[in-house]
Amino acid sequence: MSVSSSALVEISKLNKYFGDNHVLRDIDFSVASGEVVCVIGPSGSGKSTLLRCVNLLERPQSGHVRVAGEDLTDLDCDIDAARRQIGMVFQQFNLFPHHSALDNCALALTTVLKHKRAEAEAIARANLERVGLADKLDAYPARLSGGQQQRVAIARALSMDPQLMLFDEPTSALDPELVGEVLSVMRRLADEGMTMIVVTHEIAFAREVADRVVFMDAGAIVEQGRPDQLLEAPREQRTRDFLERVLTPTGDA
Repeated sequence: MSVSSSALVEISKLNKYFGDNHVLRDIDFSVASGEVVCVIGPSGSGKSTLLRCVNLLERPQSGHVRVAGEDLTDLDCDIDAARRQIGMVFQQFNLFPHHSALDNCALALTTVLKHKRAEAEAIARANLERVGLADKLDAYPARLSGGQQQRVAIARALSMDPQLMLFDEPTSALDPELVGEVLSVMRRLADEGMTMIVVTHEIAFAREVADRVVFMDAGAIVEQGRPDQLLEAPREQRTRDFLERVLTPTGDA
């Protein structure tokens, strides 16, 4: 994919605490328009908190987060308007159980963006087709597999026409046989040039799709680089230890 040199996301000197726990430590990080960045690291390293700070689901104690030139950490920022440029897909699907797949995708278009119902449904239908669910428009979440529900969640985020997509461990709640269908959709989005930050434990996906891989530990970015460099020949011992652990078969049945 082509990656613009202009930064869509700029994070500087970002610090986040939960009580006495210093979860993010002076994070400096940027993402170019069209770039796919995968963030890896052990549990508790701050990966998900970093992602949630990008759209201010978590407000940092210090530092700045700019998306498309807008400083989301500025108290005068219209955060609701800024968030419309940022789609987010969570570990859990968070679909409305009493709404169909089509309604789940159309709801924000009518209530937030004030589209007419017919226009909202057309956009929702197009995005459900985009994730391979054109035949599930009228299905309710309880009638869908986990992989299908996550694809509806992706379609819902895409329906808002975001400039940036955030994925927080999007396959971690799925049975292994359903992981591939979600990763396939994400590969297509990457091929289309969508700017994406993906927190993931799927190292093979990061190797194949990412323009850059970021390794975090203890609230800090330890190192970052192209997938072939970071995953095959990391500079830092901490990164090497982590990759050796996650890439070495355990021998479990």
